[in-house]
Amino acid sequence: MRGHKNTILLALVATLIAKEAFAAQHVVGGSQGWDQSTNFKSWTSGQTFKVGDKLVFKYSPLHSVVELGSESDYKNCDISTPLQSLSTGNDVVKLDKPGTRYFTCGTLGHCSQGMKVKITTMKGNAPSSRLSPSLSPLLSPLLSPSLSLPPPSSSSPTTSTLASSASQWFISFVFIATLSVSVTISLS
Repeated sequence: MRGHKNTILLALVATLIAKEAFAAQHVVGGSQGWDQSTNFKSWTSGQTFKVGDKLVFKYSPLHSVVELGSESDYKNCDISTPLQSLSTGNDVVKLDKPGTRYFTCGTLGHCSQGMKVKITTMKGNAPSSRLSPSLSPLLSPLLSPSLSLPPPSSSSPTTSTLASSASQWFISFVFIATLSVSVTISLS
């Protein structure tokens, strides 16, 4: 009986780790990062944001990240009542629920010059980032039909995001395979 309780506990831990591994990290602005020269509307059009994903804001000391509470504040660049203000230059924001969040730079004039981004997070726990065409044939047979890979798009994420997603997927796969063998042995 004790072995079955341990197996159930291991399965729960594996599920939590796999869910975290499937979360994507989106470097806001891609290779340009959180900067005035970045076209954030174009960048977001090539992304899918899901619950559990993380936004990574990378920027110089000239900038900051201010989360705004409403679309009105976002449209009017009103930073007088922020939900949070970040200034490390490498900030990570977890997308923990579905909905829309609004971010801008707190430096005077940067918001009105376009340094702001609206992120709409969807429900779901499937991988958010697409894998490169070269990885798809290798991994597709291992995935269930419900997790099949979408076709590559012309606005795919950067190579570093693809590599990160692929390695996260591989780590999850190896961990779950190892857990399956462990469970099989414990039930024998």
